[in-house]
Amino acid sequence: MDSLVTTDWLADAIGATDLRIVDATYFPDLPGEPKRNAAAEYETAHIPGAVFLDLGNLADKASPLPAMVPSPDQFAAHAGALGIGDGDRIVFYDDAPHHTSARAWWLFRYFGVETVAILDGGLRKWREEGRPLATGRENPAQRALTATPHPERLRTLAAMQANLASRAEQVLDARSESRFTGAEPDPRPATAAGHIPGSRNLRYSRLIAPGGTYKPKPELAAEFANAGIDLARPVTMTCGSGITASSLAFAAHLLGAEAAVYDGSWSEWGADPATPKATGEA
Repeated sequence: MDSLVTTDWLADAIGATDLRIVDATYFPDLPGEPKRNAAAEYETAHIPGAVFLDLGNLADKASPLPAMVPSPDQFAAHAGALGIGDGDRIVFYDDAPHHTSARAWWLFRYFGVETVAILDGGLRKWREEGRPLATGRENPAQRALTATPHPERLRTLAAMQANLASRAEQVLDARSESRFTGAEPDPRPATAAGHIPGSRNLRYSRLIAPGGTYKPKPELAAEFANAGIDLARPVTMTCGSGITASSLAFAAHLLGAEAAVYDGSWSEWGADPATPKATGEA
């Protein structure tokens, strides 16, 4: 299974005993954004057989930050309750402007689940093609999933602070240019504007073609190059809360590069009075 699958591929694969389809739609509910309920939208219409992954609750609830990685036990229990087990092939999709299936893809890979893919174009493309939809909720049987963290795929605040001095890794920010430069205030209370010193900027939406699918690989490579990123060198992705940074990590993966994600991202860095902040262009 490729990391990016088409709607034709999924339509042919539905019903395979080892295939799990997962709706990973998530709305971060930032100030000024429309209110949407991902779980309710899933129950109204989803790809047949798909289960709903509640990314909002699949996080470390002991942390004040919005989307920190949960414990291995919490992750395994949550996935197992959705009928996801060892040896499964998993296809994520979403219907969110932040392309949140990439966060699910990254989170499962962080816990060592490698047979994961994203449906190119998500629910939007599936619906536009007139393919079948289901309503209500699926009720899969509980299964066992092994969760083995891969710390090399995650960056902490301490690691990012150390990188300020070493510059061992490039840092790429998925937020909008106006939030990166500080021209626009951060939507989160008590969070500074600007970016991590030395970081570069590539808005996650630049990875996506007008129809909602990922751009072809040559165009993705050009986006990274134009942002000043050399994918042959180590790179860490960041954003507002670790969600859209995962889209950058996924696109790098499509190009044969493995990137880490700074989970706390600007929600952590920007709210910490001890961290240096830069404004203006990269």
